[in-house]
Amino acid sequence: MLTMKLKAVTAVVAALTLAACGAEQPGEVPPEVPHGYVEGAEEAAEAQSRLIVADADTGAVRVVDLITEEVHEVGRVDGVRAVTGDGRFGYLTARDGTIRVIDSGSWMVDHGDHVHYYRAKVRDVGVAPGKQPLAAYSDPAVSALSYSDGTATLLDRAALDKGSVTALGKITREPHAGVAIPYGGHIIATVADIGKPLARGVRVHDRQGKAVAEIDQPCPELRGQAVTRRGVVFGCADGALLVTEKDGAFAGVKIPYPRSVTAQERATAFFHRPGGATLAARAGESAVWSLDVGRRSWQYVETGPIAAVNAVGEGGPLLVLTRDGKLRSFDSAGKEQAAIPLLTPEATAADVPSIQVDSTRAYLNNPLSAEVYEIDYNDNLRRARTLKVGGKAGHIVETGR
Repeated sequence: MLTMKLKAVTAVVAALTLAACGAEQPGEVPPEVPHGYVEGAEEAAEAQSRLIVADADTGAVRVVDLITEEVHEVGRVDGVRAVTGDGRFGYLTARDGTIRVIDSGSWMVDHGDHVHYYRAKVRDVGVAPGKQPLAAYSDPAVSALSYSDGTATLLDRAALDKGSVTALGKITREPHAGVAIPYGGHIIATVADIGKPLARGVRVHDRQGKAVAEIDQPCPELRGQAVTRRGVVFGCADGALLVTEKDGAFAGVKIPYPRSVTAQERATAFFHRPGGATLAARAGESAVWSLDVGRRSWQYVETGPIAAVNAVGEGGPLLVLTRDGKLRSFDSAGKEQAAIPLLTPEATAADVPSIQVDSTRAYLNNPLSAEVYEIDYNDNLRRARTLKVGGKAGHIVETGR
């Protein structure tokens, strides 16, 4: 009897051992998912920059690969009036105010001490909820679309990456020209008084849209915003408001103008290289403000009549397209360094040329032709390439930066 029991125990142990071995052989190591892995995307060693280009006349939308110069046709947006981007996606406003979302298939993920670059297929994601968008900002979890009626829709970024538009929440405020910006694991959104067209300050919301804190520092007649490595900047009647976050706590500090300014001289729209902490803004019709967020200081630069402006960043030039069609660069002291003829005065009159900037090049569209000019801003504004995009380059936005 004892022998039979020992045989039975031995058989059970052997069966368990075989089952365990079948699950994982000794010495086997389960495959690890590579750091930074993104399903369906190819990781690259350098930025995979692309341009989303929209023809204002025909509505044709194209994506230009700035490495291969390949042009991808991505459908049409009827009467496209504006294009804004969040680093990967382009949000195109149609004639009727609806929003078409285009995935450029190019983006970067910034981990602070290192960066990952990705490329994937170009595709038309579809129509986003709402109409008349004012701005679009994203982080890895949320994309925030702000509208002219004061509302903001929060979209699931993971779903957007997979090709579908899914709302996570909504922020409803008094109607005003305000924005909502994902930052520090929350949403920073402007607030306004009843009946006022402009915001007076900003609040902190959770990712579902619920208000959780208010920035004490006011920002009267808020217009214009920018996301930098040093915080989120808002334009105010008395200067700029810088909102920062540390360990879940949010704070605001005012960067006042160096002198009294008129309403026409105020900075009401900021332009900059993504991640850069030097911002450019018009200061009336013939001058530009350069705001160094790190030093918390303004520089007033007389440029001549302005068609478009952007800032390269710390140590880099201020780029200005003037109404005579010349592209000009200015140093940090406001001294002109170089100027080249680029567009005709007629092309600048359309008010749609824009200067897109990345870490090595600038891109400027000719709205009257199929051309986009690649400029080496570190080499006396040398025209490095003339890209033929097909149709007319009415609106552009760069992605992958």
